[in-house]
Amino acid sequence: MNNVITLLFFLLPLFFPIPIQSFPNLSLSSQNHFINRITRNTTSNHDTEYFEVTQPLPTDDLTPTCSINVLNHTFENNSNSTSNITSRLVNVPYSPPPATCQWSHVVLDFHAQCQGEKQQHDDIAGLWINGVELLRTSISQPNEYGSVVFWNIRKDVTRYSSVLAQNNLTFSLMIENLLNEEFVDVYFVNVSLLFYNGNVIKGESLYPYETPADLIVPVSGGLDESGFWLKIHNESDVQTRNVEISQKSYKAVLEVYVSFHGDDEFWYMNPPDSYITANNLNRSKGNGAYREVLVTVDGNKLVGTVIPFPVIYTKGINPLLWKPVVSFGAFDLPSYDINFTPFLGLLLDNKNHSIGFEIAGGVSFWLVDANLHLWLDQSNVIAIVEYEPPAMEIEHEYEFEGLKGEFEIEVERKTTAIGWIQSSLGFLKTKITEKNTFKNKLKYLDQGTRVTLEQEIKVKTKVKITTDSGHSIGELEIEKVYPLKLNIVNQPGFGKGCGYLMSTSNVVQGRTDRFTSEKISRVLKRNLNCTSSMVVKDNGLVVSGSMENHQNYDYKDEFGCYSRRVEMVGGDVIADQTSSNCVD
Repeated sequence: MNNVITLLFFLLPLFFPIPIQSFPNLSLSSQNHFINRITRNTTSNHDTEYFEVTQPLPTDDLTPTCSINVLNHTFENNSNSTSNITSRLVNVPYSPPPATCQWSHVVLDFHAQCQGEKQQHDDIAGLWINGVELLRTSISQPNEYGSVVFWNIRKDVTRYSSVLAQNNLTFSLMIENLLNEEFVDVYFVNVSLLFYNGNVIKGESLYPYETPADLIVPVSGGLDESGFWLKIHNESDVQTRNVEISQKSYKAVLEVYVSFHGDDEFWYMNPPDSYITANNLNRSKGNGAYREVLVTVDGNKLVGTVIPFPVIYTKGINPLLWKPVVSFGAFDLPSYDINFTPFLGLLLDNKNHSIGFEIAGGVSFWLVDANLHLWLDQSNVIAIVEYEPPAMEIEHEYEFEGLKGEFEIEVERKTTAIGWIQSSLGFLKTKITEKNTFKNKLKYLDQGTRVTLEQEIKVKTKVKITTDSGHSIGELEIEKVYPLKLNIVNQPGFGKGCGYLMSTSNVVQGRTDRFTSEKISRVLKRNLNCTSSMVVKDNGLVVSGSMENHQNYDYKDEFGCYSRRVEMVGGDVIADQTSSNCVD
């Protein structure tokens, strides 16, 4: 029985963010790093800037032609909610810049600050314009002693130009979080759009948004308290939305936004149901460690899948790790592109068609929606599709005895899509082949007090466009690799006796995105290596801790290179170095 309690204690508090109220002098370090952190990297009055390691936008040193302050709002505590899941939504009218402002590029500037002594958890925020999602971001945690923390996100949103140029639209911002009397704070959010003119962005022609779409159709929820994202609660839950596609469409891309929460926030560490049943664990964090977003057309045609990058939110694993430097994608969650061009033959018939989303193996809950980008010809086009259902192979090997277990999963999915489009550009054939591989090895050791994970996601996509005579118009290869290693150890009763737990963790994560064609060659590599330890009381409060966070960012394209190295120890950024030198 004691072993079961130990495992439950591990699964619950460590896989969910832990509230931080106060920080006594550290017993594990000669200095109180938390006090030092407050006095460093600040602006005034102990304000602390949190940030994600990335590179500046080419527009950052330019003066915008014009700008619009779209939203300025204070999200107050909503502690009177009858549910522990609280949605806070604000809607404001939107109109584009005046005609005197000439622009070709747009940057979204999202500035937020938070003040409070408690923290909420599982916070996620989204920005939409008439249901078209522009940004999804996790919310930073408050600092200790009620000091102010702030963060700023700049994102190129030129791909949404066709929507941003329209009048009389609604701009929406929503924050969704788990909330109770212990988690209360106030968020101040300011959102602006900066408009630039001219060819200001080097290498901007990146598949599949070489030019902004002529039309964007939202595949999302409605304008109500639940917001625009579609909430998926389990693997049987299918969310669908009907769309009608313009018959002038010669190119289509479905941009999918997805985030995972609740019992699936750390889906890649979920044990199989057989392990939970054998150990008589009444837990909802099951279904094993594989998840995949499935996208269907008209309910019976699987046209695309996404294995999401395992973003660690601002309070994930150990909240001490991400103050003030957050993990990859925490402030700007990635979206995923599914090329719908080969499938236009299923859609161009002047009828409504349903686009559906489901989560293979999913448990509650996931937030999903999508933007359907359409490029239009001057007249109707003719489309033909050669549809082949994706082929999938999955292997798993589970071995466990009591609370000790080792679980391996390997998945391979292959997809081929071919479509012919007759338009003013001629009769063109688009062929897309994609191979997804997923490998996950999860171990529970030492009676469930230690968990190790080795995981790798690989996605390789090839796109080839040819004329009716077989002449190649263009070829592109995209390769994405997402490795992740975790080692988490809990020692009940460490140092301070009964009612305390010592938790140590190591997180090694990478993300490589490579684009290659006849004209371009671009590689973005990101790596982080974090270690931490903390002493936690049985009420979930962190009483002491130490941490290190080391991150590398390397980008190279046909124009040059950019690299950035950030070192953080005990909450202090001790190094932040950038370089534009290319090193082979």
